[in-house]
Amino acid sequence: MHFNHTAPKWLSATAYCGLFLLHFPILIIVVYAFNTEQSAFSFPPQGFTLHWFAAAAQRADIFQALGLSLQVAALATLISLVLGTLAAAAMYRRQFIGKSTLTLIFIIPIALPGIVTGIALLSTFKALDIEPGLLTIVIGHATFCVVLVYNNVVARLRRTSYSQIEASMDLGADGWQTFRYIVLPNLSSALLAGGMLAFALSFDELIVTTFTAGHDNTLPLWLLNQLTRPRDVPITNVVALFVMLMTMIPVLLAYRMTNQGEAVEGSQK
Repeated sequence: MHFNHTAPKWLSATAYCGLFLLHFPILIIVVYAFNTEQSAFSFPPQGFTLHWFAAAAQRADIFQALGLSLQVAALATLISLVLGTLAAAAMYRRQFIGKSTLTLIFIIPIALPGIVTGIALLSTFKALDIEPGLLTIVIGHATFCVVLVYNNVVARLRRTSYSQIEASMDLGADGWQTFRYIVLPNLSSALLAGGMLAFALSFDELIVTTFTAGHDNTLPLWLLNQLTRPRDVPITNVVALFVMLMTMIPVLLAYRMTNQGEAVEGSQK
C-alpha cells in the first residue's frame, strides 16, 4: 500500500493561515517597538527608530522589575530541577498503591487555571501569616514549574536502559557513583530542556504572580500596570518585545535539545 506523505494544498494553506493569525499580534508589537510615532495605534508606522529602546534603557523601574523576574525565574527553576528530578527518580519504575493518584497530583498545578492556583496560594500564605514577596512568588512559580521538569525527566528515565545501572552496580559502583557517571549523563539534556522551559514559564508568568507578589513588581506585572499609561506605549512595546524574546529563546532551545536527545537515542538502538 502506497501512502502519500504530502498534505493537500488546502490543508497546508489552512495551517499557514492559522499560524499567521497566531503570530500576527506578535508582529504588530515588533513593528510598534520601532515606530517613530508615540501614538498607540498609528498605522501604518511613520518611520523606523531605536529611540524607544534608548528610553527604556534609562528607566530604573524596568531594570528593577527585570532583576526581580530573573531572580524569581532562577530560584523557581532551581527548586523545580531538584524536586522534579527526585520525584521522577522515585516514581518511574516503582509500582505502589496510590501511584496514579500521586502522579495526578504532580500534574494538576500545570492544568489548573492560574487564577485558581493564585487564590489557593494567597489563602495559604495568609493562613500561615507569610508576607507576600520574593519567597511567595518563588513558591507559587515552583508549584507549576516542577511539572515540566518531572515530565521531562521521567520520560527520559523510561527510555534509559536499566541494564546500564545494574551493570554499574555489578562493577562495584555505589549509588552516588552510578548517579554521577550513568544516570546524570543520560538525564543531562532532559534536565536542561526542562530547566529552560521552567525558566521561560516563570519569567513571563502573570496571573499567579498577581496573587503572590504583594507590592513587588516583576516584568509582566510592570507591563500590566503600564496599560493605564498611554504615553508610555512605545516603551511598553519595547519591554514586551524583550519579554517575548526571553521566553521564546529558551523554549526553542529546549525543543531543539529534546529532538536531538531523541535522535541520539534512536541511533543507539
